[in-house]
Amino acid sequence: MGGFQFSHGKMYGIVAHTMITKEEVQHIAKLARIQLSREQVEKFQKELSQVLDYFTILQEVDVLSVEPLTHSIEVKNVLREDEPRKADPEVVQKLLGMAPEQKDGFLKVKSVF
Repeated sequence: MGGFQFSHGKMYGIVAHTMITKEEVQHIAKLARIQLSREQVEKFQKELSQVLDYFTILQEVDVLSVEPLTHSIEVKNVLREDEPRKADPEVVQKLLGMAPEQKDGFLKVKSVF
């Protein structure tokens, strides 16, 4: 990997190459619930190692004078008030009729927790 130059002109040299192990790639694949071939493990070992090298470069950048951002553009609350509304009974019955289970006029779903 060669050097990198940022817009402020500071040059960053060659990064010490951090190679993650094949076992780490297989562990990440297991967490992601994907199966990788031997060739894919080797490919991702190199690619993920390069990503980690870029983080090393980013850690060298002086950001003390940069104001923290929570969002790249100004965001304002565009939500409406949460007010109950009367639903069309015909639409409600049609929707409930399509549900696999219902109870007391509501959709019955599996517990999330």
